[in-house]
Parts: sequence; C-alpha cells; structure tokens
Amino acid sequence: MAYIIAFFIIHWMLSVFCQTFFLHRYGAHRMFEMNKFWERFFHFLTYVGQGPSFLNPRGYAILHRMHHAYSDTEKDPHSPLFYSNVGTMMWATKHRYDDFAYNRKQPEVRFDGGVPEWPLLDKIGQSWFMRITWGALYTGFYVAFAPNAWWFLLLPAHFLMGPIHGAIVNWGGHKYGYQNFENGDASRNALFIDFLTLGELFQNNHHKFGMSPKFAARWFEIDPAWYVIKVLDAVGIIRITSKQKMRYPAPVHENEGHPEAFPENKVVTSPEISAQPAE
Repeated sequence: MAYIIAFFIIHWMLSVFCQTFFLHRYGAHRMFEMNKFWERFFHFLTYVGQGPSFLNPRGYAILHRMHHAYSDTEKDPHSPLFYSNVGTMMWATKHRYDDFAYNRKQPEVRFDGGVPEWPLLDKIGQSWFMRITWGALYTGFYVAFAPNAWWFLLLPAHFLMGPIHGAIVNWGGHKYGYQNFENGDASRNALFIDFLTLGELFQNNHHKFGMSPKFAARWFEIDPAWYVIKVLDAVGIIRITSKQKMRYPAPVHENEGHPEAFPENKVVTSPEISAQPAE
C-alpha cells in the first residue's frame, strides 16, 4: 500500500510542477529564461511526469493565452461560466486543445510563437502507442504492489493527470474562493485547495499580474513553485526576466487586468510573448 500511495503522490506532484513551471510560467508566459539544455531537460521531464496525458507546450500555451485575453467571456476556451459541469467544460477544452496541438487549426497570430519546441518528443508524446505503453506500465506497477483491487480505481487519475490538473485550476480558480483584485472576470483564489496545484489556484492574483512569476500576493498565501523558481534562478539554471512584481493592494494606476491582456491589435510572435506587459 505504501508503494502505491508514494507513487500516486510523486506522480501528482511531478505532473503539476511541470505544468506550472514549464508549460505555464515558462512556455506560455516566458517569465524566465533557460538555455537549450535545460529547456530540453524540463521538456523531457514534463513528458515523463505527465506520461499518457502529456500536454503539448504549443497547444497549452495557445489555449492559456486565449484564456487571458478572453477570460470568462464566450471566447474563453475554458470558462466554467458557460458549462453546467467540469466534465463538459474539459471535453470542449480537449477539442480546442487538439486543434492547436495537432495543427488542425491555426490560432490568431498574437497567441502563437515563443513556445518550447521539440518536434520528435512532442510527436512521441502524442502518439497512441506511447500513451498505451505508459498506461500499461502504470497498470503493471499496481498489479505488483496494490494490496487489493480497490486501489486500481486510482489508475484513471494516472492516465489523465495533466487534464485533471487543468480541470481543477480552470474550474476551481473561476468558481470558488476569494478575490484580491477586480479584474473584470470571475477569477478567484481557491486557497483551501491550492496545496494540490503548487500555486496555480491563485487565479485572481495571476490574472491581475499576469507576468509576475510569483502568484501569491498576501502574507497568508504561499506559492510553492515560486520558491523552486527562486532556487533555480540562484543556482543559474534559469534566469528570471520578468520585472513585474506581485503587489497587494495593487497601485491604483496599474491596470494589468483581463480586458487589456491581449489587445485586439497586438501581434506578438517573439519568445517574449506574454499575457500582459511587464512593468
């Protein structure tokens, strides 16, 4: 039993760390820089961490940038305001994600570009052969160490780990919790379950200061991923480039909120693409 619990926790934490650190704060926002070796290292770690539910960095980044630009409007690719339950929201999100991850459709130019690219790994990660192989490996581990059949009920969570984390953040972060800032959307800070997502559920804070690598704003808010980022910056693995700082209360002259996140006439295709301008 201890092996199963440890495996589940390690898989959960590794997957959510890769999502917030590599796919979100680096891939979608470019809050920091890293050399090609470390980019490939964390790209591969993300693949290993998410396994059969690996999320293509480009598909993830495009949807996330759209989310900032259209937060909680009808153009938002995953706003809970327009769905009766989290399942229907994520099913619709999957179809929109697939369009971009598999190059079936092209997004607006301002949402594309500046994302980590490793065509071979992304192709492997999105192949059904490898998804099934990962599933078989997880199942084999449970066959070897699960004390009874009830533990096999955890297997679907392993198979869908990446999308599950996305569902928790996109649904919970716009449905439950409190608001520090008025952003013109329904984004909230779900502090009571944020320990499951390493800072991702400080959605209201993040939508206000979209280029701040730290998502916590108030003294009682803790963003675990931010401390990892500080350590990686200190030892030279990454270099924090965003100058934007999370501040509470926000200065009255600042207006980083949702409606201005991606102005309709803004076209950005460089690696510096971001959801909002830095200070």
